[in-house]
Amino acid sequence: MPLDTTDIATPARALAALRGLVPTIQAATPELDRDGAFPDSALARLREAGVLETFGSRAPSALELMQALRLVGRANLSLGRIFEGHVNAARLIDWYGTEAQRRSLTADLAAGRVFGVWNTETAPVRIVSSPGEQTLRGGKTFATGAGRIDTAIVTATLADGGRQMVLIDAGQARRADPKSWPVSGMKATVSGTYDLTGLPASGEAMLGAPGDYEREPRFSAGAWRFTAVQLGGVERILTLLRDHLVASPSGENPVHRARFGEVLAETRSAALWVRAAAERAARDDAGQEEIALVLMTRGVVERAGLAVMEASHRSIGTRSFFTDNAVDMACRDLALYLRQPAPDQALDRAAKAFLAADCWRDDPLW
Repeated sequence: MPLDTTDIATPARALAALRGLVPTIQAATPELDRDGAFPDSALARLREAGVLETFGSRAPSALELMQALRLVGRANLSLGRIFEGHVNAARLIDWYGTEAQRRSLTADLAAGRVFGVWNTETAPVRIVSSPGEQTLRGGKTFATGAGRIDTAIVTATLADGGRQMVLIDAGQARRADPKSWPVSGMKATVSGTYDLTGLPASGEAMLGAPGDYEREPRFSAGAWRFTAVQLGGVERILTLLRDHLVASPSGENPVHRARFGEVLAETRSAALWVRAAAERAARDDAGQEEIALVLMTRGVVERAGLAVMEASHRSIGTRSFFTDNAVDMACRDLALYLRQPAPDQALDRAAKAFLAADCWRDDPLW
């Protein structure tokens, strides 16, 4: 039974509100970067605009969801990471949850609750049994919004070695250690560690069946969502570079113009890849071709991001490294967010798939 979307804002209305919020959220970035504070105010704005509820549901099309992720990424990449995790968690509950869990999700989205997905760990998180109950033992690292978001989906290892999703209370500050996130970029995600020991892992806390979290094609193909957020970050830096060139004599220099033209082309090309990946991955018959497309898109967006950061540093010069410069803040965030797991393996998998079969020969987009 899909989520009830009767009473939520239309995606078009939520997108219009989101576009209007982007400059306000961008203006608050220096404070978040300086203090490493969680973006409570920005999340409140997304909540009030219906963005958290609307894009946590099935109401938006793939293209509308892409636009939302992209816009939040332009506004602030830390906020974009939190928002993407929220969307990912809602999708997982909608796909694999019980009817009661889906009803709870609908109510929680309407109430503006924030969800996340935590998978990274230094040692396996285990589900342990004791008389009358099952609980978790261990903790997660790189846990976005640890102690600050409301609910997280975590993966845990069963006695037989299977991997099980568990819904947990993610807002207990005493379990979180934000000091374990000593980073130069993406500070506001507050991606510290979170102690899960003793939290329930039975009944309605259990989500789906063992192995559902990594079930294909949803697991690999779903990576298109973080590429959309990354794209927003790339576009933010491109815009800052453009603004600099327009406002300075450098804009009349053909060397700088040529450099800008090159990264403009790379960024626009990346946008086309992300759009194609979003639309293809959303198909009911998505399979290996869609996975290959998304894996290739990861590399395309990464290269566009690296290129636009280098171009900004070369054209703006020393001032692009001043810590209070918007370019420096945007580059530090993007440089970290681009470090998604196994990028070289993702490219190799995509290339291998394309060599095995010309995946897109009959695709009108290519």
